[in-house]
Amino acid sequence: MAHSGINVLFSGSNFDRLLVGLWTSIWIAALSIFIGLLIGTVFGVLRTMPNKIIRCILRVYMEIFRILPSVVLLYLVYYILPRSLHINWPGTWMAVLAFSLWVAAEFSDIVRGALQSVPLAQKESGLALGLSKTQLFLYVLLPQAFKLELPATINLATRVIKTTSILMLISVMDVINVGQQIIEANNQKFPTSVFWVYGLIFFFYFILDYPLSVWAKSLMAKQK
Repeated sequence: MAHSGINVLFSGSNFDRLLVGLWTSIWIAALSIFIGLLIGTVFGVLRTMPNKIIRCILRVYMEIFRILPSVVLLYLVYYILPRSLHINWPGTWMAVLAFSLWVAAEFSDIVRGALQSVPLAQKESGLALGLSKTQLFLYVLLPQAFKLELPATINLATRVIKTTSILMLISVMDVINVGQQIIEANNQKFPTSVFWVYGLIFFFYFILDYPLSVWAKSLMAKQK
């Protein structure tokens, strides 16, 4: 009986269900990061423009999504937005919308900071070579800003992956929700199943996030 709890993982289709739940978490995180990075890049570039009104609006947007807890954001998008705008999307796509808005806000500040961190000499050299402002931006500022922002972007990605654990709150069948269902179905017969199920989920998140964390640290070390 001491080791019977581990059998729950491989009983019936439990392990396959956990993998399907993990895939749900992965594709929601990946798509949210992709959309958020695209929007965040545009917002970040706009935040370096001289127009004070645009910069102020985008700053407020960033601060709102930075301060707002992820759980509250998810609830607002999932429960309030559909009723207000009569949107009838599945929970998975509402989660993508919520996370994309959050990523865009965070990444816009990363892009802004990276662009403003490019040495002034680089900008002056580009202008001295006869580059237009557009060419200067595309061929000088963006490539250098990309290198500066990459570690922070990877760290943001790890945060998004970890935050997918709250998807169970809106009944999305992510790996946490599936794991909880398996535990509840087997808890009386196998009380130790909670250890094995959540242990496996921990391992899933670890193998997703740890390599990214190591990569980000190595890039930051090279920049010093």
